[in-house]
Amino acid sequence: MKVLIDTHTFLWMAAAPEKLPAKARELCETCELIFSVTSVWEIGIKWQIGKLVLPAPPKEYLPLQIRRGGVTVLPIQLRHTLAAAGLPLLHKDPFDRMLAAQCLEEGLKCVTRDPAISAYGVEVIWE
Repeated sequence: MKVLIDTHTFLWMAAAPEKLPAKARELCETCELIFSVTSVWEIGIKWQIGKLVLPAPPKEYLPLQIRRGGVTVLPIQLRHTLAAAGLPLLHKDPFDRMLAAQCLEEGLKCVTRDPAISAYGVEVIWE
């Protein structure tokens, strides 16, 4: 099974897997993990404005953790942006709306603690 991992899931998987509940951790160990370039962009912005601390700059840290985690990076496609543009503003975070759109377009479940993503019809797995 392929699952899209949310930004926090990726960061915790890389640096603090004990923060992941058992079900999320099991999926991260047994499923094909998809990580959106949307999350890479979000991490870069949060790091740049000081809202996220990383052990190294994103340009160094993220590729290393992507390789270590055996994660496949999902680019943003035109169809993803069009799907996101058509979503109602149920979630205020544009990064999370894009993740929801990508899940819907790609037929993926999302490993996230954010239940608001499920408002778009995305199956959310966490607990």
